[in-house]
Amino acid sequence: MNRLEKTVSKLSKYPKGVLSFAIGRVVPYVGHSSVYFEEMTKEKVRVRLKNKRKTRNHIKQIHAAAMFLLAETATGMVLGMNIPDDKIPLIKSMDVKFVKRSTGAMKAEAYLPSDQLASIQSDDKGEVSIPVKVWDEKNVEPIICEVLWAWIPKNKKKAV
Repeated sequence: MNRLEKTVSKLSKYPKGVLSFAIGRVVPYVGHSSVYFEEMTKEKVRVRLKNKRKTRNHIKQIHAAAMFLLAETATGMVLGMNIPDDKIPLIKSMDVKFVKRSTGAMKAEAYLPSDQLASIQSDDKGEVSIPVKVWDEKNVEPIICEVLWAWIPKNKKKAV
């Protein structure tokens, strides 16, 4: 069990908003945008974002950058729940296609298939393409995206 998974486990005793607040303190942009964590496990992370003024574009939809934030947050957190504490997750690329106009609030859900979990937990470094579904309040998927993440060993400072 890594540090993130231990923290999520401890915070699960409290109302769900506590987890969202705690992650928002560690990742300020996630907190500023009011990303809410609905579910966070080793296999799946689901987040949501209300259609508020601070995350809207000029036509009162959730801004494209906020949609990216949802996809990046869900995929990064599901990876983060699985990588050992001596590794660092790094986003490599995000492939996004805009296919429909969105309506209202949005959600994103990322999941890791079991065959990828073993590699993440055992390989010193590597990369994984994490599928993510992003949808709006009418169950329309306005964007289709896939996020490529890597992990590498942490660089430890040498004693002076």
